[in-house]
Amino acid sequence: MHRRSGLDIPETLEDTCDPATMAVIVYDMQAGVLRQLPDGGAGAVERVSRVLTAARAGGYPVFFTRHMSLPVRLMGRTQLRTAMAWQRVDDPEKVQSWFLRDSPGFEIVADLSARGDEVVFDKLAMSAFAGTPLEMALRDLGIRAFAIAGVALEIGIAPTVWHAVDLGLIPVVVTDACDGRDRPAMQRVLDDFRFSGEALLTDIATITPLLAGP
Repeated sequence: MHRRSGLDIPETLEDTCDPATMAVIVYDMQAGVLRQLPDGGAGAVERVSRVLTAARAGGYPVFFTRHMSLPVRLMGRTQLRTAMAWQRVDDPEKVQSWFLRDSPGFEIVADLSARGDEVVFDKLAMSAFAGTPLEMALRDLGIRAFAIAGVALEIGIAPTVWHAVDLGLIPVVVTDACDGRDRPAMQRVLDDFRFSGEALLTDIATITPLLAGP
């Protein structure tokens, strides 16, 4: 840990893992998202569950996110363009609302359900900080860093990480607990993280003992 001007400046994962100053974010582990993965999301659920179990054992604050679709009638140009790209259609008339609130695809899978002392924030954007109370909630707790796991690394986790850096937070990316559909795109994201050096990169085997504590 470095210090300057009375500030603690974490350098390592060990410096960062403290339930008083770090939270865990479980990103978009929804039924409708996971079924788009090659294995139906079974592997992602198992890996994210290991991180979540350790975080709960160590007393870390846990936040979940869910991606929400608007009804097609209420989608504007950006929402329609995004939906067309995801759904691989060439006409906005073909767009469907895959993640309507309270639809089966919208719900977080049962194996990762939030507990009563955890919270779920719903979002329309890719960044978990855009249009949600997440930043406010973290700041109010005195949180300065977060570990993130979930789906999809190349679509939503990457913009969340970059947004966090611009907000003055320290992202910890649990690389093997962040899944996705496009492997080359996922690798490019990880390469960009390594190049910038602003996020800490780790894996399940390394972070879970630190989260769970003694």
